[in-house]
Amino acid sequence: MKEGMFVFIITFFSGWGWQALGKVANPATGKIEKNLDTAKHVIDMLDVLRDKTSGNVTEDEKKLMDAAIADLQLNYIHELNKGGKEVEGEKTDEGKAEEKTG
Repeated sequence: MKEGMFVFIITFFSGWGWQALGKVANPATGKIEKNLDTAKHVIDMLDVLRDKTSGNVTEDEKKLMDAAIADLQLNYIHELNKGGKEVEGEKTDEGKAEEKTG
């Protein structure tokens, strides 16, 4: 069970990161909410977790962690380069379109 818990933690933080990047809807509100500051903090937390657990995880757990961090970092840079820095709770263009049609 403990092995599955570590994977859950990685998946939890990764999902939070994707929400903060505005890539997936917040499950509580159903809306896309972007907060790049939060996304950066989530990436940093995963990076600290990777450093602190180094040498104490399976190869599959290490690969999962590395992939989660790399994917979030690449998407974070992409969002920064787009120039949009919405704050938490503010809707992106997609969210506004959903609100008008939904």
